[in-house]
Amino acid sequence: MKEAELGICLRAWRDRLAPAEAGLPTGPRRRAPGLRRQELATLAGLSVEYLARLEQGRAGRPSASVLGPLARALRLTEAEREHLFRLAGHAPPAPAVASSHVTPGLQRIIDRLHDAAVMVVDRGWNVVLANPAAIALLGDEATGRDGERNVLRRHFTGRPSRVIRTPAEAADFEAYAVADLRASLGRFPGDPRLPELAGELRSASSRFAELWARTDVAASTSQRKVVQHPEAGRLTLDCDVLEATGSALRLVVYTAAPGSPDHQALALLTAVGSGEFA
Repeated sequence: MKEAELGICLRAWRDRLAPAEAGLPTGPRRRAPGLRRQELATLAGLSVEYLARLEQGRAGRPSASVLGPLARALRLTEAEREHLFRLAGHAPPAPAVASSHVTPGLQRIIDRLHDAAVMVVDRGWNVVLANPAAIALLGDEATGRDGERNVLRRHFTGRPSRVIRTPAEAADFEAYAVADLRASLGRFPGDPRLPELAGELRSASSRFAELWARTDVAASTSQRKVVQHPEAGRLTLDCDVLEATGSALRLVVYTAAPGSPDHQALALLTAVGSGEFA
């Protein structure tokens, strides 16, 4: 049965993943080198009970929204991720569809950027993941805790943001973002999510509709951004958009010059986390 095979693979992948690879401390009392079930469940955003049923072949057919976080938490390769989806009765994303899979190598890079706030964004401008510094810096924009994980939908429908832009900066961002989405439609013609998002935003935002009518196409850009944090105050940071080669993902990386007040504030945010300051 596929359910049993799925459970066997999940346990094997969990057993082979060292805690350090997942950004977890290695304690002296571990009986096995891999992750504990509780640790994997936390990383994947699942309950321990549900993960146990999956590993025992008793959970039925998990949804694609469960499989994606599991693949990322387990640091699966693209081939392993495809196998996971097939075992669960789902077709892997077609080549013409923009994949949101975070490869093990890319995850390791993100884990090592301790003094930077990093978000991973797919071609539809959905936040796939954010590191602790980005969560502390940007709040709901990085986590989607308020129910919205799409950067474009947030901006063009007036969701609150900690990023402060002048009118000119807002106009530049909007022109670039809309043109970038159009470029992604051309790159991934088989992905229905991209035209659906464009159609939704044309109806929801006259500004988006105006820019969409220009038919501009643009590549990723880098710029300085001002973030108004409710506790840390105003930070001026470099924001670089890095393309993940061989992937449809981009890393949005916020950094500051080492030793600067903004760097110290970002480090404090990372240490304190997303909770309120003492």
